[in-house]
Amino acid sequence: MVAVLTRAEHRCGKPRLRVAFRVMLRFVLIRLGLVIPTLVGITLMAFFLIRLVPGDPIETMAGERGIDPARHELLRHEYGFDRPLLVQYGVYMGRLLHGDLGRSISTSEGVATEFATLFPATVELALAAILFALAIGLPAGIVAAVRRNTILDQGVMGVSLAGYSMPIFWWGLLLILLFSVKLGITPVSGRIAVQYYVEPVTGFLLIDTLLSDERGAFASALLHLVLPAVVLGTVPLAVIARMTRSAMLEVLGEDYIRTARAKGMSPLRVVGLHALRNALIPVITVIGLQVGVLFTGAILTETIFSWPGIGKWLIEAIGRRDYPVLQGGILLIGIVVMAVNLAVDLTYGVVNPRIRHTR
Repeated sequence: MVAVLTRAEHRCGKPRLRVAFRVMLRFVLIRLGLVIPTLVGITLMAFFLIRLVPGDPIETMAGERGIDPARHELLRHEYGFDRPLLVQYGVYMGRLLHGDLGRSISTSEGVATEFATLFPATVELALAAILFALAIGLPAGIVAAVRRNTILDQGVMGVSLAGYSMPIFWWGLLLILLFSVKLGITPVSGRIAVQYYVEPVTGFLLIDTLLSDERGAFASALLHLVLPAVVLGTVPLAVIARMTRSAMLEVLGEDYIRTARAKGMSPLRVVGLHALRNALIPVITVIGLQVGVLFTGAILTETIFSWPGIGKWLIEAIGRRDYPVLQGGILLIGIVVMAVNLAVDLTYGVVNPRIRHTR
């Protein structure tokens, strides 16, 4: 009898698995289908908007010494700047389809090569920033929700609002003035002290310093990372704290929470096991959305702290009117942000299966 029931359940389980697989596949295909028009939109904006910035890349490349008019026209023809914009965009898209992002006007290096060299520094900074934001933002949001309408709740929300509203460049300069200039605790800028040379293995300096024989290199790299990570993580911290509080308040009012309390469960278990577990679903989505904020903030943060990453690279490219670097850098950053958001979106669909049917 047990064997018969097992076979029947097995036969009923297969169609359910097929249906679940088809629904998930459809969900994934819809999300992937939205990527293509988004990428095309990014290329259009990156190509045409940067050409609205005043300045000639050839003259900028020549610098103060100037350039002969004949040589100027020759270089414009060589880079294709003498063609109509639509023709230039068509050539650019044709190269993109073959995986060619072009070469930097100022360095003649491939855009993809430069991006791959500098990207680990930005990723390391972004990961440190999001870890800082999570380490403080999640507990702050939970405490504010549990202590709702108290001075502690109002204090947490007030600080988070101030952190969200604070300009990154001003916050960064303020921290440099306090911790680097006045107290001398942290370095002013850079990624590691000049007396250390660490062979790049992974591109992530904290890992490379651990793999090297340079004593004190890891501590130096860590100290250089602290202030930029705090500055970059301030806005995500505020958003995560406010979202955690909102989600926790919604969950704490549910019937199953009241039931858990009526059963005599400890407040720590009710909050940690039942409430937080369900409140994390929207928080995870917000964390994924903050990736775009991290890359946007990294442009200012890396400039303030002379951090050798993608943000500083793009700012320098704007000053040089380096069109290939700006086009390729913006496109690659857009791809990274979309990939993270897509992964979060799919994870959200796995955590809450109803999302796959409603989206």
